Amino acid sequence: MTSARRVGDLSMSPVGLGAMPLSVEGHPDAERSRATIHAALDAGVTLIDTADAYTPDGQLGHNERVVADALQSRGDTAGVLVATKGGHTRDGGEWGLNGRPGYLRQACEASLRALGVDSIGLYQHHRPDPEVPYADTMGGLAALLDAGLVERVGISNADRDQIREAQDILGDGLVSVQNQLSPKFRSSLPELELCTELGIAFLPWSPLGGAREAADLGSTHSDFATVADRHGVSPQQVCLAWLLALSPVCLPIPGSSRPESIRDSVAAAQVRLSQDEIAELSAA
Repeated sequence: MTSARRVGDLSMSPVGLGAMPLSVEGHPDAERSRATIHAALDAGVTLIDTADAYTPDGQLGHNERVVADALQSRGDTAGVLVATKGGHTRDGGEWGLNGRPGYLRQACEASLRALGVDSIGLYQHHRPDPEVPYADTMGGLAALLDAGLVERVGISNADRDQIREAQDILGDGLVSVQNQLSPKFRSSLPELELCTELGIAFLPWSPLGGAREAADLGSTHSDFATVADRHGVSPQQVCLAWLLALSPVCLPIPGSSRPESIRDSVAAAQVRLSQDEIAELSAA
């Protein structure tokens, strides 16, 4: 795998694994979940993204436990960074927010237990809570760093002002921003631009447009299908290659629930788009 990306002090594979599809309603059984994560590791993936709120039934930690089970069954995974998130609550199927520092500490400690680790490699605040000053939430992340419960921190679903505020408070401890970015959803391009300027990793979630849209990406975005035909690859690979070409700090985390899909995604790192093709897809 080429074109490694950096998350803080770590050199990572250019494409990570978004593990959320392993915990949606009707999620794969344990055997296929393990096979999907193992396939990602076999393909060279070194970043696995999860969150305590990824759960089919409202019981926090389901996806974290799925990831932990697969890694434990694999054996030596010393070079793998597991990134998890806290700050979302779940009441059955309802999603809520809690950005209070005390809640983040509680959520982080629960994630430590679910993942079976003493310290979390990358802990990200899931989404801003409008009822809590963002500076207070970032102070909660700083406290987790100071306590040694997490090694690096990130933020998710943040705008440019929040990114700058987070960096002012967290300094070098802030290593990543995880926002939605795909051919369908491009409003996070200004945040990607800022992360490029600051040297902070940008982790696009739903880079293929989400579970429902990913399979039809070539139909809904014909320019990506045209370029894919030209290279003899899938439109999904072209999409990820396009994102990788936008910035050296961009590290897509496509969701996968089958070994075949993560292998296809990882192969995107080998697709070399021309400057004209990048411009064509950016303007599509």
